[in-house]
Amino acid sequence: MDYESMKLLSKAIVLGSSALGAGIAMIAGLGPGIGEGNAVGKALEAIGRQPEAKSEVTSTMILGVAMAETTGIYSLIVALILLFVNPLVGKL
Repeated sequence: MDYESMKLLSKAIVLGSSALGAGIAMIAGLGPGIGEGNAVGKALEAIGRQPEAKSEVTSTMILGVAMAETTGIYSLIVALILLFVNPLVGKL
């Protein structure tokens, strides 16, 4: 193999691995969706049992859902960096 074909092969391997890593990172988006759905369901059950605590339960639920959503946003940012701003390609 000459130098140009070796460089092309190494770039293809890095780009393929980056795409695979981005796909795996997006699997992390499943966790917040499941957790948020569970939290909202439990909050609705709590409000159903004790309607006078609606404001306290709702504010606590919204805070928890917002914190859980950051995990999905972080995984999206990692996937976008791997796909579009890949720092590894410049090192080849």
